[in-house]
Amino acid sequence: MEENQQEVNKEAAETTQPVEEVVEAEPVVQAETASSDDAEKNKGMAILAYILFFIPMLTEAKDSEFAMFHANQSLIILIAGFVLMFINIIPILGQIVWLVGSIALFIFWIMGIINASKGEMKELPLIGGIHILDKK
Repeated sequence: MEENQQEVNKEAAETTQPVEEVVEAEPVVQAETASSDDAEKNKGMAILAYILFFIPMLTEAKDSEFAMFHANQSLIILIAGFVLMFINIIPILGQIVWLVGSIALFIFWIMGIINASKGEMKELPLIGGIHILDKK
């Protein structure tokens, strides 16, 4: 029995060919960078922008590229949320889209807050390329 097992192992070793795995690197997305002074000075306003997007526009942060970038991202999340509310009117399919979309928007909201707290100007996935508020 042991001899049969050795023969099977030997045959398997002879027929086994090495497998090379090809891994393609994903493109690296560069985040826009504001000046470090601007990011440090307006980090709090950028984070508050994700609570109420217009707060930076009421303060001296309205001249900050960093704060206005995050205010824009927050506004896009808000508008997408309203669109999802109207889609929710559609029975069954609309409610499924609303559920998935709401979860995605919540994740984008958290990502935006994290990016603001790190001082980064990364666009959010899917919706980050939309610009409503002017960049300074």
